[in-house]
Amino acid sequence: MRGVESVLLPCQVPADVSRSSTSAVWDCEEFRNPTVHLRLQSNDDLSGQNDRYTNRTSMFTDALQTGDLSLTLRNPIVSDSGTYCCIALRFGDRLCQTEVQLKVSVPPPVWPKVLSAVLLGTLIILAAAFGLFVCRAYVRMEKRSEALQQEVVEAPQGEESVLLPFKPTADLPQDVTVEWTHNNRKVHVYESGNNQPDKQDQGYRGRTEMKEDPLRTKDLSLTLKHLHLTDSGVYTCTIKKDGHMLLQKSVALSVTVPQPEKMEVAGVRTVQLPFKTTADLPQDVTVEWRHSDYNYMKVHVNERGKNKPDKQDQGYRGHTNMKKKEIKNKDLSLTLKDLHLTDSGVYTCTVYNKDGHMLLQKSVTLYFKDAEMQMVVTQGLKFVMLPFKIPHDLPHDVTVEWKHNYVTVYKYIDVNVDSQHQDYRGRTEMNKDALKTKDLTLEPKIVKVTEGEESVLLVFKTTADLPQDVTVEWTHNNMQVHVYESGNNQPDKQNQSYRGRTEMKKDPLNTKDLSSGVYSEHSLTRNTGTGTMKTFL
Repeated sequence: MRGVESVLLPCQVPADVSRSSTSAVWDCEEFRNPTVHLRLQSNDDLSGQNDRYTNRTSMFTDALQTGDLSLTLRNPIVSDSGTYCCIALRFGDRLCQTEVQLKVSVPPPVWPKVLSAVLLGTLIILAAAFGLFVCRAYVRMEKRSEALQQEVVEAPQGEESVLLPFKPTADLPQDVTVEWTHNNRKVHVYESGNNQPDKQDQGYRGRTEMKEDPLRTKDLSLTLKHLHLTDSGVYTCTIKKDGHMLLQKSVALSVTVPQPEKMEVAGVRTVQLPFKTTADLPQDVTVEWRHSDYNYMKVHVNERGKNKPDKQDQGYRGHTNMKKKEIKNKDLSLTLKDLHLTDSGVYTCTVYNKDGHMLLQKSVTLYFKDAEMQMVVTQGLKFVMLPFKIPHDLPHDVTVEWKHNYVTVYKYIDVNVDSQHQDYRGRTEMNKDALKTKDLTLEPKIVKVTEGEESVLLVFKTTADLPQDVTVEWTHNNMQVHVYESGNNQPDKQNQSYRGRTEMKKDPLNTKDLSSGVYSEHSLTRNTGTGTMKTFL
């Protein structure tokens, strides 16, 4: 196979399996980085691809919708030989797996360049004859290899027709059979000087065409009309005589869909996901909108021009709408109402004909402009407020959760704090009337005391089991307020102005109560500020 332009590694999985997948990956475990190609629902992700395959691989853009996960490998070389694994994944779990063995070989030498001069004349003649046989066999193999080279043809969705080219140079007998196939289905048959529609698969009748007298003109190209997205795949043209194959060629067809359209919204409760097409659609099509980020759940279904709420996911009932006469007007846009932040993600609209073939598809990525905010703060600040004000009323039974790197900073449940990470306890708070005021800003927790108070407790309770040899240090304005080390308080290590004024409970590491009491001296106004507790392991 060495020297061919490309090779197709086949992988077919059931369409319902691929649609529920979040990704499909081709691996070759023989390399340190096994990733050959990674396909997501909406696009390729080649950031982790092995460098040896850069710009040499491709998959059909609708692979995870059709189930055809085949991989095209361009310019194969000998070192590409090995076992390739095609895996359909759902959030990292393997749904199915297919292994393909690829062997890329170099042509064998035709015959040694120099024959021994001592061979007898008869042996020389026999050797020369055998060499001629090997040479002819190799030439025939090369011709067949040329025929098997794969040509890639792309056609945008909605295109009326596409040409699958095949123009052989060899003179062909007039009594051969020409057969185009796709996924073991007969696409077109030409035999005995005529097309044979009764021998082709039902789904292709009336959709294929070959030029007149193709054998005489040596043009066996096939025109495929009324394209479906599921027409993507490898088409093979085979020329046979008396059951024996004379010539063969494969053409890879990719019916392409547009890249996902991006929509950014802010402060709205309703949004329209656009999908307007120029293609003429039959009136008996099915239109399905799905949310790719949530196990491809059905957001909206329209059959024969009628919405079908009983076929959509329960969470979207009453929240979606499509215009009347949308098919006639070629407007398949979807209105999504009562927006939530969790409605962000990739929405895919697929149009099927009555036989279940995909005709059109479009994806729209929806995200909320205010969902993320960047703040730049100066090093050394005592505290920072994280603002979040909302324009809408929220139910009173909601949970508000602030997180940092997946760690819970603050959790608001009916004005209670719950499940907060130990590092943030006693350091954060939200307004008690946050839901009423629509202000979910996260504020630093400040201990307020009245001047003249005898003492104040700086609270820090942890749920973590700490080793007995840690150092606990309370600081204020870079001054050591209190130090606990080796099972004892260390007054000699604290700042002079705090000696005799601080206290921690007995056995704080076992009780997990690292709170510190600070007793007043003269005036509390000179001691206001932010205290920080550090635990050194």
